[in-house]
Amino acid sequence: MGVSASIDPRGIATLTIDNAAKLNTLGSGLMASLIAEADALAQRTDLRIVVLRGAGERAFIGGADISEMATLDQTAARAFVTLVHQSCEALRRIPVPVLARLQGYTLGAGLEIAAACDLRLAAGDAHFGMPEVRIGIPSVVEAALLPGLIGWGRTRRLLLTGETIDAAQALAWGLVEEVVPPDELDAAVERVVASILACGPRAVRLQKELIRAWEGCAPGEAIERGIDSFVRAWDSDDPAERMAAFLEAMRRRKR
Repeated sequence: MGVSASIDPRGIATLTIDNAAKLNTLGSGLMASLIAEADALAQRTDLRIVVLRGAGERAFIGGADISEMATLDQTAARAFVTLVHQSCEALRRIPVPVLARLQGYTLGAGLEIAAACDLRLAAGDAHFGMPEVRIGIPSVVEAALLPGLIGWGRTRRLLLTGETIDAAQALAWGLVEEVVPPDELDAAVERVVASILACGPRAVRLQKELIRAWEGCAPGEAIERGIDSFVRAWDSDDPAERMAAFLEAMRRRKR
């Protein structure tokens, strides 16, 4: 049981949450490990993308550990749910795209973790839900990201009923970006990874930084931040080199 990170020569990190015997549910220790591993990855200059997954095929993350939550008092409850938030925030701080590989159950805190990622790819047999109200607590912290993904009405339905939805409905709602058969999930992840690797590394980092800034900006400020980010792209030679290569490729096609 634990959280492990590995990175390949292309700069692709795989971050695995391993509590498979309990559907990868998150207890305090596991969340502390997740935060530490995510923060360590965030410091790597060779990092291009992070793929977040759960161990096994039964769950991405089946929620927070109810056996631990059942022992909480109000003080401990604040510390526990703050760890859930800090886990999500650590993923959001990673300066490159974080892709959630979703299989089996993604519930409660697991769905909050998924919402904190930049992209979500799901197996066709995946299921999603926010069942906290069914055990006497509200859905909190990064559940606040859900309206931006699926709208307020669908967020209310998930949070107020505790219902579970399947992968097809999650796709229709915009909760995930793609659904594929379970045996094609890794290939789908690799296709998205390849698309990101084809882009300029600095441009992708600038784009993620800007997207996150937009979340808290009025339109005018968002536009000004975008102008500044555009200018910062020329801190390196990457734009000039990539544009020259593009123009050369266009000239060759016209011959």
